[in-house]
Amino acid sequence: MGGEEAVPESTGVSVELLATVDLAGEIDGMEGRQLRMRMVTIEPGGVFGPLHDHKGRPGTVYVLQGTVTEHRDGAVAEYGPGVGWKEDRHTTHWLENRGTVPVVEISVDIVNQAPQ
Repeated sequence: MGGEEAVPESTGVSVELLATVDLAGEIDGMEGRQLRMRMVTIEPGGVFGPLHDHKGRPGTVYVLQGTVTEHRDGAVAEYGPGVGWKEDRHTTHWLENRGTVPVVEISVDIVNQAPQ
């Protein structure tokens, strides 16, 4: 992480599953995978941690409300309402809400349905 401060654990985060689509039979080679849409809310001062990756779980994020701060590879980026960031096999990050209003985002990703 190159000197970046310790990553806090998750706090002030709620996740609501909105929809899933079983991809088996839809796309060759996608057996056991599903397309998942979730609504993630991060309260002011909240953290979506710990540091985590997206290997085998690509996705994208759309921010509905607030400004979310993303910590990735020692860099910090802020995303307000609108298209957020992509999450691919190279993504290792954690998120926080430094603002005064809850961050609400829609996260869409492909996940393995098998228990880990």
